[in-house]
Amino acid sequence: MMKSLVKMSVCALTLLIVSCGGGARRPHYYALEIPPAPDRTLSDARFPGTVAVRRFETPSYLREGRIVYRQAPEEVGFYDYHRWAADPAETVTTAMIEALRSSRLFSSVKRYDGHNQQDYLLVGRIERLEEIDYGGPVRVEAKISAELVNLRTGATEWTGNAPQVLNVDNRNVGSVVRAMNRAVQNGIDQLMATLNQQFSARKHDP
Repeated sequence: MMKSLVKMSVCALTLLIVSCGGGARRPHYYALEIPPAPDRTLSDARFPGTVAVRRFETPSYLREGRIVYRQAPEEVGFYDYHRWAADPAETVTTAMIEALRSSRLFSSVKRYDGHNQQDYLLVGRIERLEEIDYGGPVRVEAKISAELVNLRTGATEWTGNAPQVLNVDNRNVGSVVRAMNRAVQNGIDQLMATLNQQFSARKHDP
């Protein structure tokens, strides 16, 4: 009798595991897709300086790997089954390096490796990258900031802040991610525009 009860319990547990496993949801993974910066036809750098780009920082909640949404200004929520396939900070860092190289603003652009051998260091931060679900239609907010430090003098020679808010075409995560792509690209373009403006003006100073 005891053996029969044990056998029945094992069978019931097996059925429960199979039943639960069959209905389990698998996470969906997304990546920021930032188009490569176009090559410029300029053959020479416009400013004879070298720059290293340090990996962009992010708030701790953006390092969770899950896509973030807000249903109120003070409330941060996370999608359980919609996650980043690659760290957005790494994607933005790479895109910024490519944008700087394409601009031909500096004679050399490289990723920061811990050695201060360049003339400048660009440091940045993704302040916001999230879906906004309050105060109007569904939209996304991407806010990127950066600054350029002169490693010879320690002075900050440029600061940029690029907040972007875009509406979402359809109420699904795929549309949210596509809007985030555009917002991040717009933010990088905005940062590059102000950096170019400042250093181009400096070149023409007497």
